[in-house]
Amino acid sequence: MLGNLAASVDETSATTAETRSELAVMPLVPLLDWVAFPEMAMPLQASRDASLAAVAAAETRGGRVVLVAQRRASANVRPSDLFEVGTIAEVIRKLRMPDGSQQVLLQGRQRARLESVEEREGHLVARVEPVEIPHESSLELEALRRVVVAQVEAVAEETNTFPPDVVAMTRRVSDPSWLCDYICFSSDMPMRERQDVLEAFEPVERLRRVARYLARQSEILDIRNKIQGEIQDGIEKVQRDFYLREQLRAIQRELGISNTQIDDTDELSRRVEESDLPEVVREKAEHEISRLEATPPTSPEIGVIRGYLDWLLGLPWSAETTDRRDLRRARRVLERDHYGLVHVKQRVLEFLAVRMLSDAFRTPILCLVGPPGVGKTSLGRSVARALGREFVRISLGGVRDEAEIRGHRRTYVGALPGRIVQAMRRAGSRNPVLLLDEVDKIGRDFRGDPSSALLEVLDPEHNHSFTDHYLEVPLDLSRVLFVTTANDAEAIPAVLRDRMEVIELHGYTEDEKVRIADGHLLPRQLKQHGLGGRGIEFSDRAIREAIRHYTREAGVRNLERELGSVCRKLARRVADGRRATRRVTPRVVRSLLGAPRYLPEDDDRSPLVGVATGLAVTPFGGEVLDVEASAVPGSGRLRLTGQLGDVMRESAQAALSYVRARGDAFGMDRPTFGQTDVHVHVPAGSVPKDGPSAGITMSTAIMSAVAGVPVRRQVAMTGEVTLRGRVLPIGGLKEKVLAAHRAGLRTVVAPAENRADIDDVPKKVRRQMRFVWVDDMDAVLTTALMTPATSRPASHGATA
Repeated sequence: MLGNLAASVDETSATTAETRSELAVMPLVPLLDWVAFPEMAMPLQASRDASLAAVAAAETRGGRVVLVAQRRASANVRPSDLFEVGTIAEVIRKLRMPDGSQQVLLQGRQRARLESVEEREGHLVARVEPVEIPHESSLELEALRRVVVAQVEAVAEETNTFPPDVVAMTRRVSDPSWLCDYICFSSDMPMRERQDVLEAFEPVERLRRVARYLARQSEILDIRNKIQGEIQDGIEKVQRDFYLREQLRAIQRELGISNTQIDDTDELSRRVEESDLPEVVREKAEHEISRLEATPPTSPEIGVIRGYLDWLLGLPWSAETTDRRDLRRARRVLERDHYGLVHVKQRVLEFLAVRMLSDAFRTPILCLVGPPGVGKTSLGRSVARALGREFVRISLGGVRDEAEIRGHRRTYVGALPGRIVQAMRRAGSRNPVLLLDEVDKIGRDFRGDPSSALLEVLDPEHNHSFTDHYLEVPLDLSRVLFVTTANDAEAIPAVLRDRMEVIELHGYTEDEKVRIADGHLLPRQLKQHGLGGRGIEFSDRAIREAIRHYTREAGVRNLERELGSVCRKLARRVADGRRATRRVTPRVVRSLLGAPRYLPEDDDRSPLVGVATGLAVTPFGGEVLDVEASAVPGSGRLRLTGQLGDVMRESAQAALSYVRARGDAFGMDRPTFGQTDVHVHVPAGSVPKDGPSAGITMSTAIMSAVAGVPVRRQVAMTGEVTLRGRVLPIGGLKEKVLAAHRAGLRTVVAPAENRADIDDVPKKVRRQMRFVWVDDMDAVLTTALMTPATSRPASHGATA
């Protein structure tokens, strides 16, 4: 029969004409861990592509399919994976689910033997032979039927395997064939034994197989009852031992004999009395101590209860530190630890000032958003030192389990409180500074969504009664100063971001990095590498050499790493007894760090046709982005490459439409565009890019490529463009200006509506830059192209 299953339907020519007329061809649906029976209605969750296609094909064949169980679980079902007997069923109803699967209600009709199976149009098709079951009546059949009914009643009395309605139905049924199928369908019989019953065509044999299964179930029940009786005897012995043990404890107390468990409960009771606990927590602790006293010493529950009480009594329910309400001292601490970051320092001082005037002030939730290496994490530590509070950092990067925040329930082995409760215990006070690091990198999976659990933690309206699954009592977090950090605010769920006050930390300029390196990074690196007090000095030019040629970042993390590398090589020279370099110059930096990793971007900024210089913002700071365009003979199509997102693709479409509409300004007729393909490419194709702010850059590159006019590549630009050429405002202007400044670009074209954002750019950078504020593309092209783009005057762009 397996050979017939593997054969193609077309290979059945050897059969006789009489046999071929009895066979039927219909779609086949393989079943996992289930067997379908005739005259039984069953729901089917069709999710595999082959199953969905088979159900769809059944509509063209009278709504009939053949349901066959699989011998083994396999995604790609082969004929050898199927049993040889199945059930012909009729599709009664279909319901499409949101995930693309279908809920199908099927009605079994008749047993069928598979003759051959093949794959057609993405699903299996089988040639089957319907099996006619003879209707017999004999004394043996009636006797077997009564035996099976009695066995069902016996099993139902001991277990819930057969509901009362199933038992009642078996008493009323007189057809032995249908009775066997109904019992198999309604019980938890293993799949293999169900298939054996399905393959038994004779009613007598089918009843015997069902009777053997029920007899085995009865034997299992008898053995279970015997085991339960032995366990009950053991429980009674444990209760007796517990009673005697209690008497022994009373005698030990009278005689003054020490007992470890008695001492433990007395110590815990003393801690409860001496601690200033909330009433709910006190009642919970006393209840658990009572449980501990009543639990036998040999019970494993002793460790669970004792561990819970240690956590409950170890938390700072009333202990707190006193805020240092000295604004001058707080300002000195912040200035000493960090250079710049004016907005954050002002916000911390404002918080401290309000606390000096009112204790009823609600503690804010601060979210520091900025590129890596700008000092977000260390700033949280400085805030705690400025306020005189304890500081605890919780890393949330990669956390996917909700229990990491809310804790595990005590029913689980090895259960522990969540990270919030653990941090409160480490802090030892109820008003610490808790830094939730990398909050934008929280994940989610089947174990829950940790960001949803953080909603209660970071909501000032509800965090006064935060409940951990392990503690099961409310914990007041309203006095905690939560500081969160993130690289990308958009990656934080909106409902969580709404509960926080977002403060953006922008990248540093080159001068700021020099100041930070000279005042913070170098002293720390020299001390860590044993070079402190040896008179080694770094010149400003040496630091700038490391910044320009060995790092490219918005923060200073890589800069500190490169300075540490220089210090390590100097330390090796000192350890080898060689003459140490007292003054580190750019030449020394190049000799120790090797060939420069980054070359100045302004070395090759000569005007080119079809290449415009744009500006972008990434989670790691501002970046200079070249946009290339070329026009080739074709049919007027636009091709985009460089792994562009949907928004950026739409910006390119709008830019091309604008260029086509304004092509007459360059003497180009419209038929020319219909015979020209435009290809726009943004280099660094392995990096995904998206956003609308490259609209004017792509418009300039396309106009240059179509008209053959070179673009001034020393001019950087950013802005969104409409179909009519209007330039719309963008975000992240400061990061983009700093990126242009780092790249040596001194002219920036930006939307006029962003003029107010220029105040965020450091004054020294503003003095070195030329800003052209534009309202439409005509002004952009006038500034960016080597020849005037239109006949309109350049007054559309204001120069600062």
